[in-house]
Amino acid sequence: MYEISFQTLSDRLFKDTPWPSVDAVAHYVDNDQVFCLLYREMWFRHLYARLSPTLKQRIDSWDNYCSLFQVVLHRVVNMQLPNQWLWDMVDEFVYQFQSFCQYRAKMKNKTEQEIALLRQFDQAWNVYGVLNYLQAFVEKSNIIQILEQEKEGIEQFTATDGYDYSGGSNVLKVLGYFSMVGLLRVHCLLGDYQTGLKCLLPIDINQQGVYTSVIGSHITTIYHYGFASLMMRRYVKAIREFNKMLLYIYKTKQYHQKSPQYEQILKKNEQMYALLAICLSLCPQTKLVEETVNSQLREKYGEKMARMQRYDDEAFAIYDELFSYACPKFITPSAPSFEEPLVNYNQDAYRLQLKLFLYEVKQQQLLSGVRTFLKVYSTISLGKLANYMEVDEPTLRTILFSYKHKTHAVDSDGKIISNADVDFYIDDDMIHVVESKPVKRFGDYFLRQIVK
Repeated sequence: MYEISFQTLSDRLFKDTPWPSVDAVAHYVDNDQVFCLLYREMWFRHLYARLSPTLKQRIDSWDNYCSLFQVVLHRVVNMQLPNQWLWDMVDEFVYQFQSFCQYRAKMKNKTEQEIALLRQFDQAWNVYGVLNYLQAFVEKSNIIQILEQEKEGIEQFTATDGYDYSGGSNVLKVLGYFSMVGLLRVHCLLGDYQTGLKCLLPIDINQQGVYTSVIGSHITTIYHYGFASLMMRRYVKAIREFNKMLLYIYKTKQYHQKSPQYEQILKKNEQMYALLAICLSLCPQTKLVEETVNSQLREKYGEKMARMQRYDDEAFAIYDELFSYACPKFITPSAPSFEEPLVNYNQDAYRLQLKLFLYEVKQQQLLSGVRTFLKVYSTISLGKLANYMEVDEPTLRTILFSYKHKTHAVDSDGKIISNADVDFYIDDDMIHVVESKPVKRFGDYFLRQIVK
């Protein structure tokens, strides 16, 4: 009923009006507190999706989440809820927080009443409150220990999709599990990629897990994981994950056409192709990308990717355009200062992340020149390469150092990994190039021909 009837009824009866208020339905369910809280959670979600909520409604929705989460955290909850719903709850909670921060940051056209409300309810959608609830779910549900024990074969969390078949409730455990994805997303919105990836560590994204049982959670996890890895220069990891996810969407998207998430799936699909184009332009690793994904990528961004290889303003503008299209909607979580003139600061966080990203691109673009020359030679003297690049030898040495630095990244275990497709070492003023030979894969090619 949650996944199908609620959508069908919404389309039929409440296309552009809210559902009946909780007071109108409470007496049909004996004023059951938990039912009313869950009903209101869906009521607000429908309101956000179909209409635009007023400030008062945004604050009421926060209060409702607080009451609902208090019940789950501090009382004995004995019901089972669909994983899809529990994911939607965490997803919507983070989305409404993001939406509130964006709304509050546009201070210019606010009425006196709205400003008074913002001052009165200054704790609503407070960033610490949001992080604390998500963190509390992770801790109270013991989900990290459960996943550890699962690796040792003691627990059966993933095998049962998080549902508790022995009659217990799945609500707290699964909310704890999805909250780790929620935390990754919030930290990405705040621009703290390291903490975000740390929050996701207990979930092994190389395995099937409960996060893959709900398509929305699967996409959100990989999108934010890939984006955070991109911003931390772990390009190889990002390329691997985007490739797997895009292949998965390509194969399964026809099953989700009826789903209310379908538009969201398509949008994230496009954004991940744009991020993949950025990763491959900064770190050419085409052998990590499947044929199907590669041909889709060439179709969408082939021409742009060719232009991104150059070192000029046009290439720079394309990086800017793709990043702006595909990045999360960054937020400034702090409240405005009401004493000073009111300004719109909703773009500030995004501008800062864009600036940092383009600064990195500028440094990387210097290196694509070195890469081009190194690909041609197996050995070349420093003097000769310096001549080609029209710089003196000391400058060339710093460029080569910088190439080494920029093609290595620190992964989550603190190990240093190389992203380079062309590596080299210097011995007595001679540069020796070590090129990795790609393994030829014939399987893909034959399969495609057989299908034809």
